[in-house]
Amino acid sequence: MQSNKIKENSVGLNYPMLTKTNYASWSIKLKVFMQAHDVWEAIEPKDPKAALVEKTDKLALAAIYQSIPEDVLLSIEEKKNAKDTWEAIKTLCLGADKAKKARIQTLKVDFETLSMKETEPLDDFYSKLNSLVTNIRALGETEEEVQVVKKVLREAPSRFLQIASAIEQFGDIETMYVEEVIGSLKAHEERTRGQVDNNEGKLLLTEDEWKKRENSEGKLLLTSEEWLKRTGKDGAQGTNENRGRFVTRGIRDRSKLKYFNCGTYGHFAYEYRKP
Repeated sequence: MQSNKIKENSVGLNYPMLTKTNYASWSIKLKVFMQAHDVWEAIEPKDPKAALVEKTDKLALAAIYQSIPEDVLLSIEEKKNAKDTWEAIKTLCLGADKAKKARIQTLKVDFETLSMKETEPLDDFYSKLNSLVTNIRALGETEEEVQVVKKVLREAPSRFLQIASAIEQFGDIETMYVEEVIGSLKAHEERTRGQVDNNEGKLLLTEDEWKKRENSEGKLLLTSEEWLKRTGKDGAQGTNENRGRFVTRGIRDRSKLKYFNCGTYGHFAYEYRKP
């Protein structure tokens, strides 16, 4: 039984390294890592009035120091606790309040103008959209999930029109997550791709059947050159016998055939020598 138990802290965590462009993802990852080690309370205490355990604060500060480069470390070394250090890094990366608001505005404009091209893969569009939303939220701006869902449905190209309309009419988009919408669109794309493949297979089968019919019944259609050759209108006179063979091809019973010149039955023009 002892071997089946999972020991705490048995999984090593590789702390992410902060760069000039990855603050949003860095802060998300580091928060989860600090929560896993039960030291996130040093940054966001459950009870602000309660005294913080010094060891918890030191462990949280150590986690931050492990994930920042030297130039950032030197600029915040005067901070004495984890919370102040965390806020200093946030200000350093996101800028002052005015710069922060300007950045939010730019990201919101990019969010509104982002569109999905007709042939663009769905995953590529979602990756760009998710990056914008993540950066907006990292700056402290609220971006409601329902707005992101509506954005996806609004920008869906014509190949998703049917499923997008169904989601808007019958789905509860107010409580829906964007991942659910993306999953539905991808499932619809796979089904329609399968239908196209089946239709192509049917066309090939029809072509095979046509070839089989042609082999068994003879050529059903003649080219213009073949028609002229058989009818003697290709510049050569052609014999009455050849013309007769063309006319009578496939006809067995002549008793019901009436010759239009003499009005009698049972023969063709090339067989009748009277004027």
